[in-house]
Amino acid sequence: MGEQPTYPQSGTQLITLGKNPERIRDHNRRVVLDIVRQHGSLGRMQLARLTHLTAQAIANIVDELVCENLLMETGRLKSGRGQPPKQFAVNPDGAVTVGVEMASDHMVTTVLDLTGQPRSRYIKPVQDTSPAALSDLLRIEVDTVKAEFSAPLLGVGVVMPGPFDIEGMTSVGPTTLPGWSGVDAAALLSEACGEPVTVENDANAAAVGERLFGAGHAISSFAMIYFGAGVGLGLIQDGVPFRGAFGNAGEIGHIVVAPNGRACPCGQAGCLERYASLHVLREKLALAGVTTTDFDDLQTLYDNYHPVLISWIDEAALYLAPMIAMIENILDPETVILSGMLPDALIDGLIARMGQLPISVASRRSRALPRVVRGATGQYTAALGAAALPLFEAMTPKLDTLTD
Repeated sequence: MGEQPTYPQSGTQLITLGKNPERIRDHNRRVVLDIVRQHGSLGRMQLARLTHLTAQAIANIVDELVCENLLMETGRLKSGRGQPPKQFAVNPDGAVTVGVEMASDHMVTTVLDLTGQPRSRYIKPVQDTSPAALSDLLRIEVDTVKAEFSAPLLGVGVVMPGPFDIEGMTSVGPTTLPGWSGVDAAALLSEACGEPVTVENDANAAAVGERLFGAGHAISSFAMIYFGAGVGLGLIQDGVPFRGAFGNAGEIGHIVVAPNGRACPCGQAGCLERYASLHVLREKLALAGVTTTDFDDLQTLYDNYHPVLISWIDEAALYLAPMIAMIENILDPETVILSGMLPDALIDGLIARMGQLPISVASRRSRALPRVVRGATGQYTAALGAAALPLFEAMTPKLDTLTD
């Protein structure tokens, strides 16, 4: 479904080798932006020391970034004798990024400023998820952002349900986007909105969103079970996403948890997605005559202890608990985060219903974190991660592009 993003390694590493001066210049700009983003307001001499670049190189880069409104002067730091040094910080109004989650029944749009702070976010229902329809919707969203914000648009991140390019799974079933199999999504969407578009798996982007803005902010390695229409797993390892060889790591929705169980559109029987997904919850509610099942409706149903919803929680917990133990045994994360398009109270109820989890390598007496926690970014986590993708692209050093 198109070209996937390449994420930076955690921490800032510097390299001076390479045959292409323009690539070295671009790399050094990214190094400076990344250092300032991490440390806040810094002076030129501090930047030279932290980046190991010459004072003249730093002066040129800083002046250039200030002229482009990517950095701004924040005053002078009083320190001893002589003229106090000027301080520089990332200019929040220097640019914005757009993040869009395209799901089977809704679209979530977020806008971040250059410091990563949300400026706008909203959700709208979607009925037609064909490539043509969603391309038109994305163009409208991007045009709206351009009209609303005077800052330049740095880029657009789009997330979709995975897995990508897998026969029998991609664009199959009600939790996916039918018609997108074999489509170069990044190229199609870029052409539609006239801006560079980065495409990512929704669960991976959700983990990025939770890492940057939510419960995973201070956790370097965690697994995140994401409830879209289906169920996916995002992985953060040493501060950066783990995507696997082809971008499909964490596809837990199609792991068989009930042999010979309910038929799944992927062709198997008993997949986790057929028991612990939002789509299945809505199926069950529809059979009981409940057709209004938006986010707020689910909260009301939970508050009223609706028997169908409670029954779904019981069943989902039954299959999620051993899945969490399996994730822990294979990946050894610091914790497993649950988040997505379910109300916080419902996720809390699901965690409580799982009770004592099966024994795993996470069953340590001394733990800094519970084995399972609820995420903090909720409905917006995947779109926040999507909006962060262009920030990664523009502001983080890429060591693998320095040499020819």
